[in-house]
Amino acid sequence: MALTLNSPLPPFDETHDVIVVGGGSAGSALAGRLSEDPDLQVLVLEAGADVTNWLGTVPAGAVLMVPTKLHNYGFETVPQPGLNGRRGYVPRGKMLGGSSGINAMVYLRGQREDYDGWAAQGATGWAWDDVLPYFIRSEANERLGAPLHGQDGPLHVSDLRSDNPFQQRWLDAARQCGHAINTDFNGETQEGLGLYQTTQHLGERWSAARAYLRPHMGVRANLQVRCEVQVQRVLFEGRRAVGVEVREGGLLRRLRARREVVLAAGAIQSPQLLMLSGVGPAAHLQALGLPVLHHLPGVGANLQDHPDFVFGFESDDLNTLGISLAGSAQFARDVARYRRERRGLLAGNIAEAGGFLRTSPAHTTPNIQLHLLVALVENHARRLHWGHGITCHVCVLRPKSRGSVRLASPRAGDAPLIDPAFFQHPDDLPQLVEGYKLTRKLMHAPALKAHWTRELWTAEAQTDDEIEALIRARADTIYHPVGSCKMGQDDMAVVDPALRVHGLEGLRVVDASVMPSLVSGNTNAPAMMIGERAAEFIRHQSSS
Repeated sequence: MALTLNSPLPPFDETHDVIVVGGGSAGSALAGRLSEDPDLQVLVLEAGADVTNWLGTVPAGAVLMVPTKLHNYGFETVPQPGLNGRRGYVPRGKMLGGSSGINAMVYLRGQREDYDGWAAQGATGWAWDDVLPYFIRSEANERLGAPLHGQDGPLHVSDLRSDNPFQQRWLDAARQCGHAINTDFNGETQEGLGLYQTTQHLGERWSAARAYLRPHMGVRANLQVRCEVQVQRVLFEGRRAVGVEVREGGLLRRLRARREVVLAAGAIQSPQLLMLSGVGPAAHLQALGLPVLHHLPGVGANLQDHPDFVFGFESDDLNTLGISLAGSAQFARDVARYRRERRGLLAGNIAEAGGFLRTSPAHTTPNIQLHLLVALVENHARRLHWGHGITCHVCVLRPKSRGSVRLASPRAGDAPLIDPAFFQHPDDLPQLVEGYKLTRKLMHAPALKAHWTRELWTAEAQTDDEIEALIRARADTIYHPVGSCKMGQDDMAVVDPALRVHGLEGLRVVDASVMPSLVSGNTNAPAMMIGERAAEFIRHQSSS
C-alpha cells in the first residue's frame, strides 16, 4: 500500500543519532567533525562509490569533470535563452568526497565582502569574522600560516608540484599587462594574478573524504559510512524529520535518526530531496502528484552559478596535455616521473594559474576570475583537438541572475530540471564582455603569445556586439552552483542561520545550497567551512 506523508511509518530497519545524506565536501566535513563526539552515532549515506584507486588520488584525475558518467552525475541544464537555447553542463561528483573528488582542487575562500554580504541578507553570524576561524581550523597549509591560515587541520593545502613553465609565463604576462602579482588569494586581498594553491598533499589529491572521513572509517565505532545508497526521501512524524527511506542493494529500507537528518547532497540534489519529501513550492509538488507536507516556496529557488567563457590557443609546447605522437611519448615520461617523485604534469591540476581582476574602477573589489589551463579544452572536452594547446577561462564572480531547481518527476533517480538562468539579468553579460577584453589582452602579452601558434574561435570577435554574440554561443558554467536552499529570514529563505529548515524540526541542510549568494571564487573550500560550522551547531544542540 502506498504511504502518504502522514501515514504511520512501518518499523525502521536501524537507528542512528544523526544521518548525513551525502558524503561530498560539506557532508564529509560535517560527519568527520560530528564523530569526534563518541556519544553521537553518525551515519553517512553516499550514492556514489568509495573511489580509492588512482582516479581518486592522481591530481590530473580532474579530467573526470569532463562529460562522462564515471563517478559523475553529468547533469545538464534546461535550454538557456541566454545561451541561444543551448543546454549547459552540470558535473557533480558521484563518489565519496563528492565533487572534491573530481574538481580542479583550487583552494579559495572568496572575499570578505561575500560573507559580510551574507550577514546583511539575513544570514546572521556568517560574516567574514565569523567564518574565518572555521577556514583556519580546516586547513593544513604547507606554506602559509597565521594569522590567516591554519597548518594543523585535516585538509591539506599546498603549492603545485607540476613544475610547469607556463606558471612563470603567466606571471610574466601579468606584469607585462600591469597587473599585480598575488602570492595568496586567501590573504588580505584577492586582487591580482598568480598561481593557485590546491587541496593536495605530496602531489596527491586530498578530497574532503580523504581529509575528514577515511582516517576514521573503521576506527571510530560511532561513525558509519555507506556508499552506493540512494536516498529516496526524508521521513516525517508530523513535522519532525525522523529518518530516511533508501534504496540499497535493490531493496527499500527505512533508517531512523534519533536526533537529526541532515541533507548534504549539494545545490542540485538537496532541494530535489526536499521536494521529493513533500517540502517545497506547493503548486509544483501538487502538479507532480506529490503530497505537500510543508509549503516552502524558496526550495529550489535562488540558484546561482558563475557564467564562464573559454579562450583556446593551439601550441607546440609539450608541457601541455594533448593528443599527438610526441605527446604520447612525453606523457609516458610524465607517468614515470609521477610514480617516482609525485611531481610533473600529472601532479598538476590542469588549472594551474589565474587570478582576480576588476573590469572597471566602479568595482571596489574584483568582479571576474581567470583560470589558465595547460590543456586545450573546448566545450567541457566534448570536442577533442589533435595536438596541444592552452585555454583560459574568465567568469563573472557575482552574477545577478537567479535560476531554479525543479523536479522532472516524482522519482529520486531521475535528474531534476536545472535552470541557472544565465544572463537573465542585464548586468551580467556586459561584465563578461569586459572580462573577455582583459583576458584576451593578457593572452596576447609577449610572455604567453610566444608559446601559442593560433588563436581559436576568438580572433575575429572585436566589437562589443561580436563579443557578446560569441559569448552567448559558447559560454557555460565553471561548475559552481549554489543558493537553492538559501539561508536567511525572508519569505524565500529555506534554512535559518543555524541551517535548520524553516517550519520543520530535526532537519537541516548543510552544503553550498544554503549560500545566500555566490562567493567570489571556487566553492569547494566554502562548502567544507559550512560543514565545519554546522558540526558545532549540531553538537551544541545535542549537548544542551
